[in-house]
Amino acid sequence: MEKQRHTNRKRKRRISKYILLILFVLLIGAGSFFFLTARDVKQTIDSIQKDSAVIDEGVTSEKIKNKERINILLLGIDEREFDSGRSDAMLLMSLDPNTESLDLVSIPRDTRTEIVGHHTIDKINHAYAFGGVDMAVETVEELLNTDIDYFVEINMQGLADLVDAVDGVTVNNDLDWYDEGFYKKDYHYKKGQINLNGDQALGYTRMRHLDPDGDFGRNSRQRQVIEAILNKGANIKSVSKIDDLLDVLGKNVQTNINLASMRHLFTDYRNVRNSIQEHEIRGQGTKIDGIYYLIVPEDEIAAVHKSISK
Repeated sequence: MEKQRHTNRKRKRRISKYILLILFVLLIGAGSFFFLTARDVKQTIDSIQKDSAVIDEGVTSEKIKNKERINILLLGIDEREFDSGRSDAMLLMSLDPNTESLDLVSIPRDTRTEIVGHHTIDKINHAYAFGGVDMAVETVEELLNTDIDYFVEINMQGLADLVDAVDGVTVNNDLDWYDEGFYKKDYHYKKGQINLNGDQALGYTRMRHLDPDGDFGRNSRQRQVIEAILNKGANIKSVSKIDDLLDVLGKNVQTNINLASMRHLFTDYRNVRNSIQEHEIRGQGTKIDGIYYLIVPEDEIAAVHKSISK
């Protein structure tokens, strides 16, 4: 596979902690063209722009104009005090406007793979720590044998603020458990349909140690919250709520999606939300030199590749 390239200047990144959302910049909001022509929207979009040296914006623009399938890498960064951080959550959104469908692929952070450009075999979430968003993009491209067209990042508090901005989300919880103490101590996540505010949604998406399915269960909850935000945000009509969403976006998100591309995404890709398919990359957990890894078989990678290439 020939890798995408362009010569845009890299910028020093400073973003904290996590990402479990996204498509606010693509599919959320009132859904009107006016929304993308307002001055405050342009100012917000300009403020969150971030270049990538490994994504060819010309190629991506042509795909958008031709209404082809595009792939967006969602990165949630867990920032550390003495290093650049690691991608605590990594999801691929594949949008096909022709079939009006969206594939949402969770990439487990412990997946053992080649870290492109670093010449090592390691956990995939270390790619960001070694080389920032560009190394993360190239590593996912190599793993899934596909091109990444855009990336979006949002920090941890940004997810909470986003959930609060849409007045909370509703999810179907498969487990009965109490919060581990990250955000709302001793909060009871009852089994069944539950309503979550921002802090509660963070606890919901972070928990894994109390889940028999571990990281896979957590990834499933991440996808639940993303879908819930998309569905809730797409029905927002209030100007004040749109302002709240813009405020969250401006403070917490960085992306290489420019305003022109967003206009195309709003007009030509909005209906992909009508059919969302979830995919979980599965493998076998093992320890190598005392370190836990997820070993993903080739047929699993081939199946995921097929789902985002049809």
